[in-house]
Amino acid sequence: MAFRGWKRLLLLGRQNTLAKVWRSRRGGPSLCWKRCCHWSTGKSLDPEVRAFLEENTEVTNSGHLTPEIRLRLLTPRCRFWREKPDLWPYGDPFWAIYWPGGQALSRYILDNPHVVKGRSVLDLGSGCGATAIAAVMSGASQVLANDIDPIAGMAMILNCELNHLNPFPITIKNIINSEAGNWDLIVLGDMFYDEQLADGLHHWLQKCIRIHQTEVLIGDPGRHQFLSHSIRRQLHKVIEYSLPEYTRQENYGLTSSIVWSYQPSNSLD
Repeated sequence: MAFRGWKRLLLLGRQNTLAKVWRSRRGGPSLCWKRCCHWSTGKSLDPEVRAFLEENTEVTNSGHLTPEIRLRLLTPRCRFWREKPDLWPYGDPFWAIYWPGGQALSRYILDNPHVVKGRSVLDLGSGCGATAIAAVMSGASQVLANDIDPIAGMAMILNCELNHLNPFPITIKNIINSEAGNWDLIVLGDMFYDEQLADGLHHWLQKCIRIHQTEVLIGDPGRHQFLSHSIRRQLHKVIEYSLPEYTRQENYGLTSSIVWSYQPSNSLD
């Protein structure tokens, strides 16, 4: 099965498995800059994993909304574009795809650095780390990237190196439903692909806003699970981007991606 077929599994089926993992990995104690379990500057990668990722991904900055950012991704020139998915040894590589919602968030931050400049930023479900990288490039005072896949964390470190940045802290625990962290801004892209996970996000983000007045920006290309969720009534459209042709082809006809500002009412629904 070519990776294009594999990617379709990621888009339509295996995300249900990932959603179950997000739901099952309960957050622990209060998350803050010094108490979370994370990689940070100077953390070395497993040489075997590094070699595998470098061999089986391609460094690219084309076909996406952010040519300023170089990333290691799976492309048609990679071996695993053609190999059977089960031969990939580290679980489904969601991080190796630059999803449209993340692209829109990253583009918006690069074009509007005042949104993050001097602020603390949490990139939730960071994947390849592009949005966290955009926040660092745009002057955020502190950036924490979060993803439940440890291989995504390693890939983010490689992507920081590609962009001549010191690696930012990366936590690989599920922080949804944990105590609300004190962030100036939370960004998340392409996370609304499962109703139960969306419900958990909805209530956790509300709590962060209520307790800490956190600003929340969401990137999504208009997937059904997102537009049909009750959170949609509390979103305000910030900007819409037309997706490059390559991204359109790889996302089965999606033509644009939107950045939304999440502004819930004071009550927790």
